[in-house]
Amino acid sequence: MNQTVPLPLDMPRGIAQEALVSQRIPWYIWCYVAAVSSAAIGGPWDISWHMSIGRDTFWSPPHIFIYLCGVLGGLGSAYLILANTFSTNAPLAGATVRMWGFRGPLGAFLAAWGAVAMLTSAPYDDWWHNAYGLDTKILSPPHVVLLFGLLGIRFGALLLVLGEMNRATGALRKKLTIIFLLIGALVLGLSVGTFQEMLFRNFMHSARFYLILAVTAPIVLIAIRDASGHRWGATICSGTMFGYVVAMLWILPLFKAEPKLGPVYQEVTHFIPLPFPVLLVAPAIALDLLRNWWRKGDWRFSLAAGPLFVAVLLAAQWPFADFLMSPPSQNWVFGTHYFPYFVPPASDLARNVFTEVETSRGQFFLYLALAFALSVLSVRGGIGWGRWMRRLRR
Repeated sequence: MNQTVPLPLDMPRGIAQEALVSQRIPWYIWCYVAAVSSAAIGGPWDISWHMSIGRDTFWSPPHIFIYLCGVLGGLGSAYLILANTFSTNAPLAGATVRMWGFRGPLGAFLAAWGAVAMLTSAPYDDWWHNAYGLDTKILSPPHVVLLFGLLGIRFGALLLVLGEMNRATGALRKKLTIIFLLIGALVLGLSVGTFQEMLFRNFMHSARFYLILAVTAPIVLIAIRDASGHRWGATICSGTMFGYVVAMLWILPLFKAEPKLGPVYQEVTHFIPLPFPVLLVAPAIALDLLRNWWRKGDWRFSLAAGPLFVAVLLAAQWPFADFLMSPPSQNWVFGTHYFPYFVPPASDLARNVFTEVETSRGQFFLYLALAFALSVLSVRGGIGWGRWMRRLRR
């Protein structure tokens, strides 16, 4: 049964009738949710495939899941752009922008670009491996194109849901807020996961580890929290990402796998999952608490919130890293006994030894000081980004 609700005063006139007619989540929103969910499953699975089996064929199951994201995102974007450009009964009339002669929601254009980048990376990736061999690096050139495509679709989906959320009221807005926070968690995961190779547990006592997280995490956490309007938005965002990675850590090793490439340094009989996630939930809770209490003065808040993020992350992750390097963590819960087949036994990771990234104590404290300083800019960027997203209607 349809429900009539009061409309916001600043709602575009062209979509007022649509908002009055239905309080249901549009089908194209679910199309984008399916797209980002497909990549969220395929991404960690594909990395696990590389760590457990090696790259045996382009048409592996996780690759299918990843590129299905590009197909679904592209189809959803094509529908929204073409329908709003050529149809007299457009689904989002009055809530679109014009670009290159076409009309559509801003998120649809961004997701369309992401879909093109993703699908372009597919033959590029296959050619790269055939030409230069089978690499195990996340940041190879075709993978960088793929990552930009994934970011485009996730950001596009985020903005599309956000536009619907900012135009909605009542129960519909609450539902869209949940979807927005879930997609925000995937954006956070991809932003941090891009640097996964520098965030393994043997790097957790390096200042570079905290510098990377100080730059990449606060901007997303604050932006998603502020744009959602939820008092615990950063906590929900980071907690969702944490729970998802832990679930993959526990599920993937249930399935058998064996290496098909060499050299093989580690015995592998089941899928090797991604490592136990970083404890970003702890500083996220601190950010939410501070944001709920301190609302005025963007730069003053940033000067307090950035160092708070780094300090809480240090307090939580540094001792936890010691635990991850100890024998009690070598179980199915924390998964520190899993090693990719290509990890040499003499490596720091296999020997559970912290890698000395910085060459001197002075360099360590310099990088740590940079982490504290850049965290301020990251928080400030998140405030500005979140404010812009709160105003988005198209």
